[in-house]
Amino acid sequence: MTTSQKIVLIGAGSAQFGLGTIGDILQSNVLQGAHITLHDINPNTMGQVAETAQTFIAEHQLPFTVSATTNRVEALQDADFVIISIEVADRFELWELDWRIPQQYGIKQVYGENGGPGGLFHAMRIIPPILEICADIDKICPEAFVFNYSNPMSRICTTVKRAYPDMRFIGLCHEIASLEHYLPDILGVPFDELKLQAAGLNHFSCLLKAEYVTSGEDAYPDIRAKAPDFFGNMPSLSNALKYFKETGKRPSFEEAHQASDVEAWPERRVFQVVLEKFGLLPITSDSHFGEYIQWAYDITDHKGINDFYRFYKHYLMNLEPQLELKLKERVVVIMEGILTDAGYEEAAVNILNTGHLIPELPEWLAVEVPAIVDKNGIHGVAIDRPPSGFLGLLRNQVAVHDLTADAILQKSRTLALQALLVDPIVGQYHGVEEMLDTMIAYQEEFLGYLQ
Repeated sequence: MTTSQKIVLIGAGSAQFGLGTIGDILQSNVLQGAHITLHDINPNTMGQVAETAQTFIAEHQLPFTVSATTNRVEALQDADFVIISIEVADRFELWELDWRIPQQYGIKQVYGENGGPGGLFHAMRIIPPILEICADIDKICPEAFVFNYSNPMSRICTTVKRAYPDMRFIGLCHEIASLEHYLPDILGVPFDELKLQAAGLNHFSCLLKAEYVTSGEDAYPDIRAKAPDFFGNMPSLSNALKYFKETGKRPSFEEAHQASDVEAWPERRVFQVVLEKFGLLPITSDSHFGEYIQWAYDITDHKGINDFYRFYKHYLMNLEPQLELKLKERVVVIMEGILTDAGYEEAAVNILNTGHLIPELPEWLAVEVPAIVDKNGIHGVAIDRPPSGFLGLLRNQVAVHDLTADAILQKSRTLALQALLVDPIVGQYHGVEEMLDTMIAYQEEFLGYLQ
């Protein structure tokens, strides 16, 4: 199959995103004949990615073409698919401000990327440039499918769809893949012998249903019985950093589990409580799931979160990405599904809750749910009402997302303050307004628009 599709990668100066996504595209038979346009504000790093891709295509005689431009209007002309993965300035320097400054004001947040005050500051910094990208898409290629990898995912998707309700904007996250890593070991069956359904908000989602395909029996009783032994004997997270320093590679799941140093529930103490007290298995670990829960700071594995952050930062800052004909992310599978009218079910996408896909959450909120993929796009799958406890945790985020979107779109410091004061992570009043002003001052280049 050959195609004349145009695929635009925005943020392609990042070698990890650029080369990784190009490799995903080049291994696709369905996408053969496509033109890949790279766009970034940094011409040097983008040029290196483009040169690597063009050389690789020529050497392997692949039926694809690649171009690169710093002109976004030019890049978006006739685009069929747009994939966005951006950050602004020094990602880790700003992240550490998002994380540590609120803690200095006494706010007990565990990570500072997606939820809590850190998630708000991150959102207010990154969403304006994404809205600028979307404004160009709306004018130049309004029929394009737009896929977002950037965080904080649910706040980005909620805000973009509030500004551009007709845009085909879909958020994608790979956290759902964690189930494939450990459920076969826990249950002793191949992954394709399990029928699973997860839903919630991005980085705040739980496995809601699990069945054995062959028998049709409920697998959740076995998960609840066997998971504690598995997660109670996991490899130490500090081993991952050691492995990377020694080999230059990120350990595979199997390699990590061969480590001799083990811990009980590393970076999964909140995860443990949710499993034991709510009866549900989160699909991500404490550094993400714990960002949304007010009592997470009291029980989480702080060393584990810091070990993970140190590894992640060191890994990305020292990584030398390679272009490989290997599928790593789901976006290419989704594009193939659209082009071939596949009608298959994708395990997790971030889209509006239109039609109350998750009952009792508002339709304007971006939720993470399964979806059917066909020639007409991505169609969310409605799920049964989640258990009341988990639904209550999700409801706690509704006003936060509402006010985040309005604060950004209205450029309102007042609404930003309200977004902090309704956040369950913020358990105090004194110091919150000063904290907001401090962050605006420290990140004035990105947050100075708030008036």
